Amino acid sequence: MQQKTVLDLNQVNRILDAAQREAEANGWAVTIAVTDDGGHLLALRRLDGCAPMACYVAPEKARSAALGRRETQAFEDMINDGRTAFLSAPVLKGLLTGGIPVVHEGQVIAAVGVSGVKPEQDAQVARAGIAAMNG
Repeated sequence: MQQKTVLDLNQVNRILDAAQREAEANGWAVTIAVTDDGGHLLALRRLDGCAPMACYVAPEKARSAALGRRETQAFEDMINDGRTAFLSAPVLKGLLTGGIPVVHEGQVIAAVGVSGVKPEQDAQVARAGIAAMNG
């Protein structure tokens, strides 16, 4: 029988807290979403001043990263490079940069999605959260 690692509530909160610190240190109003490996929402945090739409976008970025087992930037690049048929892929909606899978021992165990600022800044905030997971 296979076993898998999952995030507990402490780790989810560490991710959210570290991502929030990164965003606030840069003056960025973002929404941060954490999903499990199946793309199911575990937590959502919308910082003051963040546009309401980000509450829809961030979870979809995380879900797409979890289900696709890669950063959502890869999907955005694929589409921008002309493979527009990928837009019809079922389930995946957050095909914008800012969704990052959480990898533990070579397995995707969760994902973080961030929305609210420039794509590379969203990804920076997500990575900062993930880096704190074991902290």
